[in-house]
Amino acid sequence: MSPRALIVTVYGLYARETGGWLSIAALIRILAELGVDEPAVRSAISRLKRRGLLEPRKVAGAAGYALTSEAGQLLREGDERIFHPRPAKLDDGWVLVIFSVPESERQRRHTLRSQLTRLGFGTAAPGVWVAPAHRYAIVREMLDRMDLSQYVTLFVGTTPMKPDIETWWDLPELRALYEDFLAVYGVVGGENPLADWVRALTAWRRLPYLDPGLPVELLPADWPGTAAAELLHGLEAKLARPAHEQASRLVS
Repeated sequence: MSPRALIVTVYGLYARETGGWLSIAALIRILAELGVDEPAVRSAISRLKRRGLLEPRKVAGAAGYALTSEAGQLLREGDERIFHPRPAKLDDGWVLVIFSVPESERQRRHTLRSQLTRLGFGTAAPGVWVAPAHRYAIVREMLDRMDLSQYVTLFVGTTPMKPDIETWWDLPELRALYEDFLAVYGVVGGENPLADWVRALTAWRRLPYLDPGLPVELLPADWPGTAAAELLHGLEAKLARPAHEQASRLVS
């Protein structure tokens, strides 16, 4: 689990209530609870700064880093997806993404494919990607934010369709990720609530994005995603409050 991913989780949990800013000293103390040393914290912060997610800022003479406006927007968009993903219904319909990117801009094609995969889209055919219709707003925002709209045509429809879920999506890989989460975090004891909660949430954060959110009628009866979501909410009920108190002491 990379220090960068842990820092993003820490900022999402504990920095937004203080204006999106944390002192570097407080961040080092928090990450020490997770076994990350100071050089690794500073290196990870530098990478996040280069990616445009953190910016240096002093508050009351203390050096620290604040979330950029882009990072704040990404965290706000992630709140519902991570904690309360919207279940799809068969009659909601589907959103189709059809794109064509010139060979001279192959890097943008790679970026587009990577982003669609990250948002849970499946590949129905070359250049044709599909997801439940509730993904429309988030894919529209991504295309605009990354200046990729010019290559893409979006269609949303409620025409009944039976997707080939075993071909269009890599459900075996997603199943393995959910089962790993259940195996690792199903035995969390809570002796260090801050470390346990930040690690569990960091491990969970990408899963609701990779999961296409298919209607339950299309999923295998033993789909582990449901149990994994229940485990996350159980960990939240058990760990979130004491972890917040622990973090507050380290910040102050």
